[in-house]
Amino acid sequence: MVERIRVVIADDHPLFRDGLRRTLSDFVGCEVVAACANADEALDAVCEHLPDIVLLDIRMPGGGIEAARQIAAACPKVRILMLTTSERESDVRDSLEAGARGYILKGMGGEEMATVIKSVHEGELYVPPGLAARMLIDNKDHKGSQRFDLFSLLTKREEQVLKQVAQGLNNKEIALDLSLSENTVKRYMTNILRKLQVRNRVEAALKVYDRYAAL
Repeated sequence: MVERIRVVIADDHPLFRDGLRRTLSDFVGCEVVAACANADEALDAVCEHLPDIVLLDIRMPGGGIEAARQIAAACPKVRILMLTTSERESDVRDSLEAGARGYILKGMGGEEMATVIKSVHEGELYVPPGLAARMLIDNKDHKGSQRFDLFSLLTKREEQVLKQVAQGLNNKEIALDLSLSENTVKRYMTNILRKLQVRNRVEAALKVYDRYAAL
């Protein structure tokens, strides 16, 4: 039997909340255990059900980011995903600093959202690639401001793989060194290339060099 990812949804728009609940319930890997309309209800639901994932609308009554801070403090094992229409860089940064592990724009399709929920449940961090890339470009143009670092999107294992890539190791050598299968290393590489917005392992290695040269 497939173990379901238990989800709490918090959004103050009933039609959207109910639609999302039905959409996620249609996916074999997800089970919506509670749906609520504000920050207080979200905190109570998370503490009661201890879900794997909680989806928080940023603009709901009580504030989604403040709810994220409280949930992260009270239930640190629960993965927090922000749910929003906002593409403001400050909202992304504030969400991640509050403890969120992902930032989902409401225009995302149900199947794609289920995929993101699964990846965050497995330990990844998610920011829409286009938004992450724009933040990186904006921060290059404003060097005095706080930088959004694409490397923060990598999991610890992905960082380990990337360091090996930067040292010139191929997938087979990395697999042997980290006691992984070669297919697993290939999957990590696919995630790394997507998150760093690069086309191949050479560009990924160059991005590592550029990062440490700038420190």
